[in-house]
Amino acid sequence: MTVMEQRGAYRPAPPPAWQPRTDPAPLLPDAHPFRVLGTEAAAQADPALLRRLYAELVRGRRYNTQATALTKQGRLAVYPSSTGQEACEVAAALVLEEHDWLFPSYRDTLAAVARGLDPVQALTLLRGDWHTGYDPREHRIAPLSTPLATQLPHAVGLAHAARLKGDDVVALAMVGDGGTSEGDFHEALNFAAVWQAPVVFLVQNNGFAISVPLAKQTAAPSLAHKAVGYGMPGRLVDGNDAAAVHAVLADAVRQARAGGGPTLVEAVTYRIEAHTNADDATRYRGDTEVEAWRAHDPIALLEHELTERGLIDEAGVQAARDAAETMAADLRERMNQDPALDPMDLFAHVYAEPTPQLREQREQLAAELAAEREGAH
Repeated sequence: MTVMEQRGAYRPAPPPAWQPRTDPAPLLPDAHPFRVLGTEAAAQADPALLRRLYAELVRGRRYNTQATALTKQGRLAVYPSSTGQEACEVAAALVLEEHDWLFPSYRDTLAAVARGLDPVQALTLLRGDWHTGYDPREHRIAPLSTPLATQLPHAVGLAHAARLKGDDVVALAMVGDGGTSEGDFHEALNFAAVWQAPVVFLVQNNGFAISVPLAKQTAAPSLAHKAVGYGMPGRLVDGNDAAAVHAVLADAVRQARAGGGPTLVEAVTYRIEAHTNADDATRYRGDTEVEAWRAHDPIALLEHELTERGLIDEAGVQAARDAAETMAADLRERMNQDPALDPMDLFAHVYAEPTPQLREQREQLAAELAAEREGAH
């Protein structure tokens, strides 16, 4: 008998006083992703909400295509498209109150735009013009940044601090499936559950962490199942069903706001475009897989529901498209203007109190710029 077999044969009784801290059953996600569109639940959905989701999805798709085109034209250094994931992006923005906070990942510029951020400001970081491009406090949107999952502990800290102060604030933190392999993911969920912080974690499982498929990242039945290990509920939702994502996130936000603690939501979706414009997705996935997901397009799903229920007509569809084109034209025009940049801004907003090295470098640059101006005259 092997050591493992010996261990398996031995089943010591638990200590007399031992009992599970939490019943795991209510924390487990459903076996299949929750859906609304195309089901009986769709009849209960608010028509006004469905129409608003549709308008935002159409605008979001156009935003993605325009930003991708700007990258090809050299107006952006890089752009991580969320084409195909618009339902997650839009729903995340719309479930929050104005005083709540959104903590996006680098792919979530659309979520920031749907929350009301100027599209040009959302793209400033990816253009390389500024540290962030907007005031996080003004918009209640944490800085967009490329390190994976680092925004998650920040979301927990802000939400916990807000609750200690008595502020009615919920933080919604977005992350990709690749980010769940980071230590920050573990630390954030662990602290959030222990502190019962008002945080909602939205994992957009788009199938790949750049080129690494989900099966090579985790052996868990789903990413939502990871929630039970931390003592919080896990929810599994069809990430291309905008009504379903909004419903699940809305429930999670209400629970967090009422003092019920955090929730981990896994939205099963797909990244139609490459990871970024620097990625060749054909090296790790085939066209058949991509086309199968195109058939489950979030815009087409919602448009079909609205049309079948008589909630939108051709004029309504065209109005959404026209509004999206207006946004794209404005974005294109302003992004094609060369900004006036001050090199001294490199030293702004790095530290509250600049270090001696930064002060020295700032003085050196200022002297060089002054000499350059004098030489020009």
